[in-house]
Amino acid sequence: MKWEQIPLGPLQTNAYVLYNEDNKEAIIFDPGGEGAKLNNWIKSEGLKPLAILLTHAHFDHIGAVDEVREKWEIPVYIHKKESGWLSDPKKNGSALFMGVNAIKAKDADYLIKEEGQLEIGSYVLEVLETPGHSPGSVSYYFQKLGVVFSGDALFAGGIGRTDLPGGSYEVLMKSINSKLMELPENTVVASGHGSLTRIGIEMDSNPFLSGM
Repeated sequence: MKWEQIPLGPLQTNAYVLYNEDNKEAIIFDPGGEGAKLNNWIKSEGLKPLAILLTHAHFDHIGAVDEVREKWEIPVYIHKKESGWLSDPKKNGSALFMGVNAIKAKDADYLIKEEGQLEIGSYVLEVLETPGHSPGSVSYYFQKLGVVFSGDALFAGGIGRTDLPGGSYEVLMKSINSKLMELPENTVVASGHGSLTRIGIEMDSNPFLSGM
């Protein structure tokens, strides 16, 4: 199995595609924009998408969700605390940041109600509730490859902003320390923006986590 980081959209939000080289089945994380570019890459690799998993519903992570969903006829998953955000420009932030281009996507097909294993096809992922950046933020840990798709909870040398509606610095720090920092230190952190990092690196050098 492999995974690919694909920055998309005006904020270069990292979409990720996790795929099996043998049967070509794939899972897509956070298609933030440029749906045609993402769809063309998937087609060029001969992949067969099974689902779209969203770490949260902010506008820069959902810009291409309908274009990708409709192209491959696949379901979208999101945490229940953000169940109505895809179709509400005020909640997903696009009304504030995108004006006339505000996003009104279709609602998610499946709501994640709690932490635990999520099985899709041959994939088994661990869903971790990591709120703070937004109330329904989740991270997806794929133990088989030692990677966690963390959305905007944790970055290389930083953490997600908490000044948007529903954000909380205290909640985010609790999420990071009680969930993400409990993963093996060699776990790759595939964040929503910027470069890849590892849990151990952030544990040792992230200024927001030093002394914790």
